[in-house]
Amino acid sequence: MRGIGFSKARRLSHLAACIAGLAAAAGGAGGAAAANYEFLAAPHTDLNRVYRLDRATGEVGACQYGLKDGSVGVTLCYAPGEGAGPQASSEYSLVASRHEREGGVFRVDLRTGMMSICYVLNEAVVCTPQAR
Repeated sequence: MRGIGFSKARRLSHLAACIAGLAAAAGGAGGAAAANYEFLAAPHTDLNRVYRLDRATGEVGACQYGLKDGSVGVTLCYAPGEGAGPQASSEYSLVASRHEREGGVFRVDLRTGMMSICYVLNEAVVCTPQAR
């Protein structure tokens, strides 16, 4: 940095570091927005179902692969049914039981410790009432 005083060079270096930090923070904010959903495969070893959770509302849906003649197959999705719709605004997550024959998953509220069991029943995802 010849021709620039040490103090000015130091300020420019600090400014560059601040700009880099702001750019990283902006990228992080975009990453946070992209993390609105969480996905978890059902623990059942013979079931190709994946659950989808809206992390802010607790709404749960699910999809799985289905066979269809003359095609590569179809994606069968199950909309939220009883108890699986939006809950009180919080921070939710999905947890598998690790039981190899279990087709459902646990929806947990990370702020309150409440949890419910969610599974597919009659073409919809249903969840038990939350309990602790």
